Amino acid sequence: MVPGWLTDLAAGAVRTRVPAALRPPPNGDGRRAAVLLLFGEGPEGPDILLIQRSSKGRVHAGQPAFPGGGLDPDDDGPTGAALREAEEETGLDPEGVEVVGTMPELYVSRSHNRVTPVLAWWHTPCAVHAASPDEVESVERVPIAELVDPANRLQLRYPTRAASHPAFRVRGLLVWGFTAGVLDGVLAATGFERPWDRSRIEDLPPEVLDLAARG
Repeated sequence: MVPGWLTDLAAGAVRTRVPAALRPPPNGDGRRAAVLLLFGEGPEGPDILLIQRSSKGRVHAGQPAFPGGGLDPDDDGPTGAALREAEEETGLDPEGVEVVGTMPELYVSRSHNRVTPVLAWWHTPCAVHAASPDEVESVERVPIAELVDPANRLQLRYPTRAASHPAFRVRGLLVWGFTAGVLDGVLAATGFERPWDRSRIEDLPPEVLDLAARG
């Protein structure tokens, strides 16, 4: 059964206000894409599926992310694209997934993508792995409890920007950028978020910056 906090998140998503920096261009520019926010019940409570993109990739190299990618002509909209990409990247069995809803489309200027986050519940979990090694280095089910642990939360400062942005250190991953921003909003909206020290600000590590500069 889909937990109430997830159905509430899906119901409230239609009223979510998209920040100006993430609003898609009004002229329709940008490639349509989708990501899968797949929640399940793991040994340590609710968790979410994340991948780490290959360090050899051209865009977002080495960066933790939600499974997903661009819409293909044969996809059944964002939901179909998110499930297909997750299957290709992690070996996920879509039959074990119940899609609950979608969040508003978000614009990622770096990759020129208009991304629809798809909310889903993993009612019948299966084994997952880096099914597409050219694109994905690893796959992790990250417990929500670890994401909201104040010790794992920080803000990252980008060299070319004055503002800092939410980030997470979990399971050996530094989750930042678009993925961290979406997670930050979702954790707050579901009530899972715990108070954390927002004055803990660090610079984006040089090795991460080098990978990011390639995309």
